[in-house]
Amino acid sequence: MSFKEKGLLVVLSGPSGVGKGTVCRTLRERGTQLNYSISATTRKPREGEIDGVHYFFKTREQFQKMIEQEKLLEWAEYVGNCYGTPVDYVHKMIESGQDVILEIEVQGALQVKKKFPEALFIFLAPPNLDELKSRIIGRGTETAELIESRMNVAKSEMELMQNYNYVVENDQVQKACDRIEAIVLAEHCRVDRLIEKYMNKEGVDGK
Repeated sequence: MSFKEKGLLVVLSGPSGVGKGTVCRTLRERGTQLNYSISATTRKPREGEIDGVHYFFKTREQFQKMIEQEKLLEWAEYVGNCYGTPVDYVHKMIESGQDVILEIEVQGALQVKKKFPEALFIFLAPPNLDELKSRIIGRGTETAELIESRMNVAKSEMELMQNYNYVVENDQVQKACDRIEAIVLAEHCRVDRLIEKYMNKEGVDGK
């Protein structure tokens, strides 16, 4: 049986406002080989959205059953709708040799680590907290009180960086993407991922 390398699950997270969505969108525009995880959701499809392409659309009962059967790597509820990452979809992609990137919040990443510790965890960090605050203010969508609340959460999230494998500073989006692609490439070259390919039956002794 020929050797087939498995894909990687890449978990990218960091504080709100750090630019996770922008970095992932840029990676997609660059034609990277990272596939984007399709989430399950209880919200209704919007015009043009296709089940199994944009989301896996589920009823509240179906979603609850997925939770009970531990079919979700992580899940959360936003504005009355539930969103989560299906375990089976991720495993299927990885077993076929494809890399999957999951862009989620820090708490969601910690949920994933409990169920999928072999994933590659990358923490996207701001150059500093002042810069992060400037970016949040720049959105122009939050009150001063909400901004301070977000900053307090961001500080606590920065302290959770130790749970990750790598940290990438998002000082410039293109540079951050370069670093993420370099990390993924390096992970694919790890001895523990490739040793089986070279240490086959004929092995080192040449028999």
